[in-house]
Amino acid sequence: MKFTVSEIAQMLNGSVVGNDQITINSAAKIEEGLPGCISFLANSKYEHYIYSTQSSAVIVNKDFTPKKDISATLIYVENAYTAFTILLEEYQKRLAGSKSGVEQPSFIGDNSQTGENCYRGAFSYIGKNCVIGKEVKIYPQAWLGDGVEVGDYSVIHPGVKIYDNTVIGKNVTIFANTVIGGDGFGFAPQADGSYKTIPQLGNVIIEDNVSIGSNATIDCATMGSTIIRQGAKIDNLVQIAHNVEIGKNTVIAAQSGVSGSTTIGEQCVIAGQVGIVGHITVANNTKIGAQSGLGKSIKKEGLSLSGSPARDLNEHLRSMALVRRLPEMEERLKDLERKQETSDFQ
Repeated sequence: MKFTVSEIAQMLNGSVVGNDQITINSAAKIEEGLPGCISFLANSKYEHYIYSTQSSAVIVNKDFTPKKDISATLIYVENAYTAFTILLEEYQKRLAGSKSGVEQPSFIGDNSQTGENCYRGAFSYIGKNCVIGKEVKIYPQAWLGDGVEVGDYSVIHPGVKIYDNTVIGKNVTIFANTVIGGDGFGFAPQADGSYKTIPQLGNVIIEDNVSIGSNATIDCATMGSTIIRQGAKIDNLVQIAHNVEIGKNTVIAAQSGVSGSTTIGEQCVIAGQVGIVGHITVANNTKIGAQSGLGKSIKKEGLSLSGSPARDLNEHLRSMALVRRLPEMEERLKDLERKQETSDFQ
C-alpha cells in the first residue's frame, strides 16, 4: 500500500517541508529507515539520526528546528508520536479492509445476522442469535457462542473463543487465542473438604475502543456482568476474574491478574505481573508498579504504588535503599559487638 507525503500530511493535519509527492510504501525506525520509508522523531535523544537517516520522510514536532541539513522531507505536526500512531492505525485499517467475504468452511447459526462488508475466515464459528456489526473481521478458527454481539469495525483474531451472551462494542480488537466469558473460579467449600461448583450465570461486556492482547482470559460474572469499560487496554496473558470492572482508559500490562468482584477505576496504569485481590476498589489514576501485590482498597486518587504488599512508591524506594545497605549494616553491627566484647574483657 502506497501513500504520497501530501496524502499523509493531509491525514495528520501537518505541513510539509520538502517534496510532498514522494511515495511512501513502508514505515521504519528513524535509525533503520530506507528510501520509501517514513519515520518519526519525538524524542530529542534520537535527533542525531535525522541528519543521516535514509527514510524519505520524517514526522516531527512543530517546534523542531534542524541544526544542519536534512535530506528527508519533513512533516510538521502537533505531536509526532501520536501522529505516527494515527498513520499506522490507518495503514492497518486499510490492510484489514482488504479482507472481506466468507471463506469456507465456516458456520453461522440460526437467527444470527452480520452487517455489511464483514469478513468470516475459514473454520470460524458463529452460534445462534448473534448480532455482528458492519466491517467486522472474524479470522479463521475464531469461535463465537450463542447470543454474542459484536459492534461495528471490531476485529476478532484467529483462535479467539467468545462464550455465550458476551457483548462487544465498536472498534474492539481481540488478539489470538484469548478467551472471553469462560466460567469464573467459583467453588464453595463443603464440610467434607470438597468443593462444590457455583454456576456462573452472568456474562462479559466489553465497551467501545478496547484492545485485548493474546492469551488473555476474561471470566463471565457469577451473576450480572464482568465489565471492561471504554478505551481500556489489556495486554497478553492477563487474567480478569468474574464480576470485575475495569475502568475507562485503564491499562493493564502482561501477566497481571485481578481477582473476583474488584473494581478498578479510570485512567489507571497497572504494570506487569501485578496481583490484585478480590472485593476491593482501586481509585482513578492509580499507578501500580511491576510485580506488586495489592491487598486492600485504594481510596485516594492519583497514588503511585509499588512492592508486595503495595505501598506508596517513595516509601517503597526508601525501603529498597535500606535493604541494599543491610550487608553493610550487618558488618558494622558485628564490628560494634566485637569492640564491646573486647571492652568488657578488658
